[in-house]
Amino acid sequence: MLTFLALASVVLLGIVPEQSQAIVIYTGWERHALVGSDIRLSCSFFSWRWTSEDVTFSWTYRPDGSRDSISIFHYTGGAAYVDNKGPFRDRVEFVGNPGRRDGSILIKNLDFNDNGTFTCDAKNPPDIVGRPSSVRLLVFEKVPIQAGVITGAIIGVVLGLLVLIVVIYYLMRFLVARRVFSLSVSKHGKKKKEGSQQRQGPVPPADPSKIKV
Repeated sequence: MLTFLALASVVLLGIVPEQSQAIVIYTGWERHALVGSDIRLSCSFFSWRWTSEDVTFSWTYRPDGSRDSISIFHYTGGAAYVDNKGPFRDRVEFVGNPGRRDGSILIKNLDFNDNGTFTCDAKNPPDIVGRPSSVRLLVFEKVPIQAGVITGAIIGVVLGLLVLIVVIYYLMRFLVARRVFSLSVSKHGKKKKEGSQQRQGPVPPADPSKIKV
């Protein structure tokens, strides 16, 4: 009887489909690049499962000022499919490694019209539930100084001024204290000299009768 129950449990467990779990997808937040250059857009994911042979990656693109997205790349079944009709025709290359959960793509010969949002979606069956991740691309003629660099410079200048103010403050306190101490010593020495003269008293005048002619 126990053997029958054990066999029945094994059969039931084998019939019940494996439950999927959430998958977490990562991309950058914002990328800057120069006109005419190439840029790598990274995409990876975290999943509790081993990397499946059926892993898939999909990239879509939404231009700035547009509400519609277009598909520019898809990887499935061990093969990469690139859009050969859209704005990135012959300019998208798959540079990822699906075995390492890397679905990165390379966009070549960038132009101002490439400004927009790129979204990566990944599936690692049975983990197929996850929120796609997006990265914004900004193409410039000259890459601007990032806000973090400017903020760091401002903070450094402010801290330098604060340190200078503190040094000047303590230096002034030291000079004032030194001046007060010098005046105190000088005043104390003068009083001591006057007190000594008072204790000695006035010198009595000489007796004229005792003065020898």
